[in-house]
Amino acid sequence: MTDNRGRGIRQAGILLLGAIVVGTLDILYAIVFWHPKGVPARLIFQSIAAGVYGKAAFMGGTRTAEIGAALHYFISLCIVLVYWIASTRIPRLTQRPFFYGSIYGVLVWLFMNFVVIPLSFAKPPSFLFWWVAWSIVVHAFLIGVPAALTARAANDNRIKAGR
Repeated sequence: MTDNRGRGIRQAGILLLGAIVVGTLDILYAIVFWHPKGVPARLIFQSIAAGVYGKAAFMGGTRTAEIGAALHYFISLCIVLVYWIASTRIPRLTQRPFFYGSIYGVLVWLFMNFVVIPLSFAKPPSFLFWWVAWSIVVHAFLIGVPAALTARAANDNRIKAGR
């Protein structure tokens, strides 16, 4: 029983670390893309909070930026957990993490842009070709692949064996 608890704690730590990596890579991309266009990081985080609070998020100052950051990392955790859960049922997802992870990243981008954002209070983003093109690439390789590698690490036989 202690071995199982230890394994579970190690898996949870790996999954949490993976979510932090995924979330950080994603937000760094957004900041690097938008900062030269005069968009401060605070506004990026507030736009995430706008999914819950609508336009009021942009009047909430640092507090709504912090809420946006928390939401962003929560979404990143969900992204990692969905892939990990799927990988426990479909082992090939972790056997070819670059292939399946990149596909997953594109699916995440599609889901976020065509399901989550339209159902939220956030204003749909305007279409900017380079933003969309780079976002798809970033989601494939900086979101999907790290999620797949995280799932593989969490499913590693050494962890399962409690070693």
